[in-house]
Amino acid sequence: MTTLSTPPAPAGMHPDEWAARLELAACYRVFAHLGWTEMIYNHITLRLPESVSGGDKRPTAGPSQGGAAPSGGSEPRAAGSVGATFLINPFGLHYSEVTASNLVKINLQGEVLDGSSHRVNPAGFVVHATLHAGIEGAHCVMHTHTTAGVAVACLKDGLQQTNFYSAQLHGMVAYHDFEGITIHADEGPRVLQSIGAKPAVILRNHGLLAWGQTLPQTFAILWTLQRACEIQLATFSMGGPGAAIPVPEAIAEKCTRDALQFNPNHGAGRDVFDALVRQVNRIDSSYRQ
Repeated sequence: MTTLSTPPAPAGMHPDEWAARLELAACYRVFAHLGWTEMIYNHITLRLPESVSGGDKRPTAGPSQGGAAPSGGSEPRAAGSVGATFLINPFGLHYSEVTASNLVKINLQGEVLDGSSHRVNPAGFVVHATLHAGIEGAHCVMHTHTTAGVAVACLKDGLQQTNFYSAQLHGMVAYHDFEGITIHADEGPRVLQSIGAKPAVILRNHGLLAWGQTLPQTFAILWTLQRACEIQLATFSMGGPGAAIPVPEAIAEKCTRDALQFNPNHGAGRDVFDALVRQVNRIDSSYRQ
């Protein structure tokens, strides 16, 4: 296995922020490795811990409805406050160009907090800030426009319970109707209402989104959702929805209970994420700069 020593934090930077930057930059390279890129678009964001933000808070208003949360997950709060600082990729760079040091630290208003000269994409900031602010457990948010993900998002019936991976997401998938490019803040409350506490989200006509308590957990949720879409796309290409064998509700519920990759007591995706980071390290570890 390829194991690299952790580079020291830059002068004046909290070590917890540097650790978060290294993990998030590695994730961008993992996405590039998997082909989950869309030119310079899409985003992965990570909310910084209070040890970094200094407990900076902003009042928020979350959704009133609930839903199935990932194992060990948190319900969205109806009203309260959350840490207001998170990291996002510099707009204009490909995921393969993202590094720990060029990630941009912003607040919920999109204001750059670290003096970065890089721009932030409003289309990414609005949705991600909405989730970081409105869902207490949304420490990480990932959004993709993969072919399989967008294809399933364009289907009237969305993701169907017909394969091994969709069966592991029983009661975990939310849908939000397409309202155009997500640059308008007034869409935020409707996004939260659509999501409830469900961590796997299909943005209709648009793409996939996942959120979780940690970056590896979020990755595990998104990877499972992506695989479910890929298998559905392949299955339907051989005969349409009517040719697929449906998974009974009771079996899907059992599969979701038995799936351990989302559960913090079983690593919540840490092992698989670390394995992918080791692959990235063998190819190009420049994200650690």
